[in-house]
Amino acid sequence: MKKPRLLLADDHPILVEGLKALLTPEFDVVATAADGNAVLEAAEKHQPELVLLDISMPGLNGIEAARRLRQTNPGAKLIVLTMHGELSFVRAAFKAGVSGYLLKQSAPTELLTALHYVEHGGRYISSLFQNRLGMRVPSFGRRSKELCEDLTFRQREVLQLLAEGRVRKEIAQILGVCLKTVEFHKQKITERLGVHTDAALTVYAIRHGIVAAE
Repeated sequence: MKKPRLLLADDHPILVEGLKALLTPEFDVVATAADGNAVLEAAEKHQPELVLLDISMPGLNGIEAARRLRQTNPGAKLIVLTMHGELSFVRAAFKAGVSGYLLKQSAPTELLTALHYVEHGGRYISSLFQNRLGMRVPSFGRRSKELCEDLTFRQREVLQLLAEGRVRKEIAQILGVCLKTVEFHKQKITERLGVHTDAALTVYAIRHGIVAAE
């Protein structure tokens, strides 16, 4: 029987190797990626049926990558595997279009179960949340701005790069825009979030899982 094609995204090499060893008997791990932009490129190249991705990744975080993948690879099923156990992250992930959300504390057998469940059209949430919420998949119908949903995609990109310590000129080069465009987006970010210094933006980004704390 043909194995489902899976793209694995996490920026911790040891974890990636461990996951590959776990998943390879049941899935065809066609590629791995260490940041959100690499996920988009690998998904376009390999057209996986499943994408297993972390939230805290450099360049483009997993929730932003999921939003883009829903547009570029609508047939792929997305599952988050993360350390973030706050419900605000679960809300943001499902709103971004993922079909599964697991914590890295989950048992290996639960990860396999979740992947197969999502592969066949289901939606899955970690048993750790099921115990807390009394449901398999939470219903998050009301709008939440907890993870900067009021920012545009480009503004969220700029916010993440600023929080990673990139200077304006470097951000402009990465995004392929002029320096004035970066400054414009930064101004809009500060206006919408009410956060006015780079240090405060970094704290905001860490608290909301846009970047990981060192």
